[in-house]
Amino acid sequence: MPLGLKLTRRWLVIAGIGALMLAGVVVMLRPRPVAVDMARLETGPMRVTVDEEGKTRIKEVYVVSAPVGGKVLRAPFDPGDAVEKGRSVVAVIEPSDPAFLDVRTRSEIEAQVNAARAAVDLADAEVHQVETEVAWAASELTRAQALAKSSTVSLRNLERARLDLEAKRAALVRAKANRDLRKAELASVSARMIGPESRKPATARATCCVEVVASVSGLVLRKLLDSVTVVLPGAALVEVGDPANLEIVVELLSSDAVKVTQGAEASIDGTGLPKMLKARVRRIEPAGFTKVSALGIEEQRVKAILDFEDKPIAHKALGHEFRIFARIVTWSSQNALRVPLSALFRRGERWAVFKVVDGRARISEIEIGHRNADHAEVLGGAMAGERIILHPSDRVSDGSRVEAR
Repeated sequence: MPLGLKLTRRWLVIAGIGALMLAGVVVMLRPRPVAVDMARLETGPMRVTVDEEGKTRIKEVYVVSAPVGGKVLRAPFDPGDAVEKGRSVVAVIEPSDPAFLDVRTRSEIEAQVNAARAAVDLADAEVHQVETEVAWAASELTRAQALAKSSTVSLRNLERARLDLEAKRAALVRAKANRDLRKAELASVSARMIGPESRKPATARATCCVEVVASVSGLVLRKLLDSVTVVLPGAALVEVGDPANLEIVVELLSSDAVKVTQGAEASIDGTGLPKMLKARVRRIEPAGFTKVSALGIEEQRVKAILDFEDKPIAHKALGHEFRIFARIVTWSSQNALRVPLSALFRRGERWAVFKVVDGRARISEIEIGHRNADHAEVLGGAMAGERIILHPSDRVSDGSRVEAR
């Protein structure tokens, strides 16, 4: 073989090996596609809710109060017991013990007792004096009548003796009445000396106590006084209500309350029951109130009142002031184009996503509308069926080669 041909073939082999090595280096240095999570835009049902904790409550809770002041005995009912309107005794009130007397008050009352006793003695003396005068006037009238028969005294003197006897008898009645008055005053002042150490055992309940009956039929919800206690008139004793007549109270932020309309649907969860309950907003209260959060932040809250839509048997296990979690619907659509929130990111003042086009990531600005915890409504800039990247990392940029993870 000629020498020139051998050299040519050698250089061809070397060139081929060099080309293969160069191709290998190019392949090795070429960026690998970024592994990403992908999803397709799709249409479907979507709703926006206001989520907040709340509690159940009985619509009409009746508080039974003490009609008089006194000592309330231990309640004969426990929470959960049934009571009947006008018949069930929910509390018994007996007179409270008298107060203790300090040294000065006791000395003042003792002086008043001594004065009252002196007044009684004086009234007794007056009665004795008037009785003597009545006896004398009676004897004078008897003598005048005897002398009048013999015309020894005139009829004028006889009438005067009779009038004097009647006057003395009237004075006796007045003196006895005054004595009774002084005795009553003595008894009244002496009663002020009675202290708790000298109390007497109570007599029959019908004469010493007041029985407070239930004002409505239902169940005892709470005993506000559990032990024997001295109360003033009007003090709350027992709460009574019907647990079957439940409603829901949710304290919304005022900024969320303006989005909720009367009649809005709601889902009730967090009750511990096996299924989610349905409810509907009956009323948004017109006045708000300030509430301090657990972080110490003042919040303006508004109460929303909801009614259960399920049959009472579905929430029979719930009671008064049970915790619930409410999701109140503020907007809903059955055919909304949805994009996962994890695919969205800000690009200047607008929202954008990475679309997957021919194996490469392409930035696309989109217009979104309503949002919830998982999705956002797409109003423009994307169509159903397009693939987008979820949770784009800093390795993904416009034009990057990507592949499904």
